Amino acid sequence: MSIRVLVVEDDKEIRSLIYASLSVEGFTVQTAVSISEASAILKHVLPDVMVLDLGLPDGNGADLVRHVRKQSNLPILIVSARHQETEKIALLDAGADDYLTKPFSVGEMLARIRVALRHRGTNVPAATTEYTLDGLHIDLSTRLVERHGQVLHLTKTEFSLLARLVRSSGKVVTHRQLLVDVWGEEFIDHTHYLRLYMAQLRAKIEDNPTEPRYLLTETGVGYRLAAI
Repeated sequence: MSIRVLVVEDDKEIRSLIYASLSVEGFTVQTAVSISEASAILKHVLPDVMVLDLGLPDGNGADLVRHVRKQSNLPILIVSARHQETEKIALLDAGADDYLTKPFSVGEMLARIRVALRHRGTNVPAATTEYTLDGLHIDLSTRLVERHGQVLHLTKTEFSLLARLVRSSGKVVTHRQLLVDVWGEEFIDHTHYLRLYMAQLRAKIEDNPTEPRYLLTETGVGYRLAAI
């Protein structure tokens, strides 16, 4: 099961950047644009970590920090354009785990999320996001897939399936895990989806789909992307 992240950010551009960056890393991301929306989500689903802006349309994100901290030990990473040291200290004292000042690098944000999770006993290593082997090149951050220098056009589901295998390249990913991570918990018995999309991927990626070089079958278990 992937790590669930709630991103509370009203700036559309920043929200989209964080969403895309976390998704590439394999996190399951849910977004909210206000304190009220975030609070409604938290009543039904407790994420593994929350990324929170302070300047929200219906109040200060600091109020949400205090509210959450009364109820759970959820890791909270603040992302804000505010630079005042006193405010940073106050938020950390109120229960935030870390404070990242805008503008920030995606790499630093991801590292700080991993640290916050590690402090709660969840070790999340940096995901593999690039893969190159025998003419096949995949870059998840740019959604680029090339074979022998030719750009391949994948559907959203095909890319999601391939990305999941890239993040575990060289290791077997079970049928169940692929179905849950790509389609959702409700699809764990729909193995025909997996067979269909794997066949489509092989037709686009493999030189000879009947004798795959990259997308390997582990009979009765799952699939594996060949080790680099």
